[in-house]
Amino acid sequence: MRKGRAGTTGAAIIGALAITVAGCSSGGGGDKGGGSGGGKAEDAAKLAISPATGTKQVAPDQPVLVKADKGKLTGVTLTYGKNQKAEGKLAPDGSSWRSSWTLRPSTTYTVTAQGTGDGGKQVTATSTFTTLTPAKKLESGMSPLDGETVGVGMPVQLLLSRPVSTKAGKQAVEKALEVRMSTPVQGAWSWINDKEVDFRPRDYWPSGEKVKVVAHLAGLKAGEGLYGMKDRSLSFTVGAKHITTISDGTHRAKVTENGRLVRTMKVSLGKPGHDSYSGTMIAQEKRAHIIMDSATTGDPGEYKIPTSWNVRLTYSGTFVHSAPWSTGSQGVADVSHGCVNASPTDAKWFFNFTNRGDVVKVTGTSRKLQFGNGPTPWAKSWSEWLQGSALGAPVTGAPLN
Repeated sequence: MRKGRAGTTGAAIIGALAITVAGCSSGGGGDKGGGSGGGKAEDAAKLAISPATGTKQVAPDQPVLVKADKGKLTGVTLTYGKNQKAEGKLAPDGSSWRSSWTLRPSTTYTVTAQGTGDGGKQVTATSTFTTLTPAKKLESGMSPLDGETVGVGMPVQLLLSRPVSTKAGKQAVEKALEVRMSTPVQGAWSWINDKEVDFRPRDYWPSGEKVKVVAHLAGLKAGEGLYGMKDRSLSFTVGAKHITTISDGTHRAKVTENGRLVRTMKVSLGKPGHDSYSGTMIAQEKRAHIIMDSATTGDPGEYKIPTSWNVRLTYSGTFVHSAPWSTGSQGVADVSHGCVNASPTDAKWFFNFTNRGDVVKVTGTSRKLQFGNGPTPWAKSWSEWLQGSALGAPVTGAPLN
């Protein structure tokens, strides 16, 4: 359920279930004890729950509300499924309770509320209702993998099955996303397109950072008739700070770990007409063995070569990989079709050393990395990244608990 922002759009708040306690019995579950007998009628507690019991087709973004009159609430539970509990917040004075997040579509909920009247009598009230089935369902996926150890440049990617095209819809999605950190730092969500929103810290993640991301998407209204179907969550750990700088001028790759140079590799980059990209990229994927086919880049027949120790840098097909056929040119000249060629020994070492999300910077080529050619959060400045946020504001991660 989506915290503190469940709207009242869709169905209007439907009725209320009012229970009055007088004397020793209650229509809402009876006298639970704890007060003296013969309480005055004017001291009786009244509990009102919305949506009312028996209500069907409740809009998932409608909040669940419980109010107490002539008394106070002592406890409220909101359950669904096999006794799963949804979050809510009780007012400090016990006068009301409100659900924290949006509701799951196509789900039956039961509210159980306890309260005491001014005379000390206890009362219990319940309401059971069912949420609607959306006309359009919003599914989602997230990256990195749950439990993965990643590099300091790794963004969080939320991928959606349908476009969220309005500013209001994008704002609703961003408000539903929690980022919790062992060492809270500032970051921001930014829309890559209408079906993807990513989170990056202002600067690289601190090494050793533990991060949990919760997407409260179940019941989120992201457009007309469009509702999220389920929540998502993942946790990951940030590994050592691996920064690789590749210079086309020197034909060398310098690999550092936590600021210390650990290896210098001779490389060959893209030849004229097939220039490599300059820019700050991340290791997106690792595959020990693949077949590189020029047909996938619109130039069929030029090459079809099995390669080893492949670390992907762009969606368009830039890799750091083993190239035994070009060892004579590595460190001297550019002969590749855009990839970063390294010797078999260096390529295997780099493959084993690298985590997804490690930072790779290429300098000195004539072609600039385009934003969106892979997860490319560092292709934009911090101010540019913030411009992609529907809320237009940074987020400081909540403490991890």
